[in-house]
Amino acid sequence: MFIPPSNKWQGRNYQKDRLRAEIWSLLKKQNICQRNPQGHIPNFKGCEKAAENLAGLSIWQKANVIKCNPDSPCMPIRLRALQDGKCLYMAVPQLKTRRCFVELTAENLQKRSICLEEAAIAQKALSYGRLVSFEEMQPIDLVTVGCVAVTRNGGRMGKGAGFADLELAMLAELNLITGITPIVTAIHPLQIVENSRLLMEAHDWPLNWIITPFEVIETQTIYPRPQGLNKEMIRSEQYETMPILRDWKEAGWVMKPNQNC
Repeated sequence: MFIPPSNKWQGRNYQKDRLRAEIWSLLKKQNICQRNPQGHIPNFKGCEKAAENLAGLSIWQKANVIKCNPDSPCMPIRLRALQDGKCLYMAVPQLKTRRCFVELTAENLQKRSICLEEAAIAQKALSYGRLVSFEEMQPIDLVTVGCVAVTRNGGRMGKGAGFADLELAMLAELNLITGITPIVTAIHPLQIVENSRLLMEAHDWPLNWIITPFEVIETQTIYPRPQGLNKEMIRSEQYETMPILRDWKEAGWVMKPNQNC
């Protein structure tokens, strides 16, 4: 029997666990990543070129507010957002604080003589940026997410923890993203699999665009987007580790409307 390599989030879906293990093993064998990709969003070689390709799209050029994940391969995207004068929101890893996003702008950083290259590093961003609550955030024009595997019809899969799907559901709940906000990922071509190999579930958010160092793919996905939080899918340990979820539950799931929308 095939037993996927250890990953602390494995065990929730055997089929996805197996596919993740296959992709991680392939990337490692082909020496595609900056470090061992096992258990991570792969930090693939060429992520800088993928960020450049993304910046050439009209969806990027029209966007004033970008949401980006803290994973290493998205560092060039975070840097490009700051260089292009966009407001950048980065999720606090694993949403461990009540103010679970960090806001960064080039204007604010430069006033404090902080170089943009430093601020684009996830750990530095947590120090240099401003922690914000959902109520303080502006509506988001473009979302980037990290993926382990994707399909050309918009399927996606992360590490298995579910943080990206949860973040997007929370943002949708407060109208900070809409049904047409573009969702984008940057990956290496070896992370693209056949459509039939990746089963999308009701809580999974599909991709509109896939960006590689060599290709730009508009998925034209037909997968539906979740409408917001599926409270039945929230696990007990998530209430323990994510204060904002615990607060919302204790308040009877009455979220404050965002005044910026």
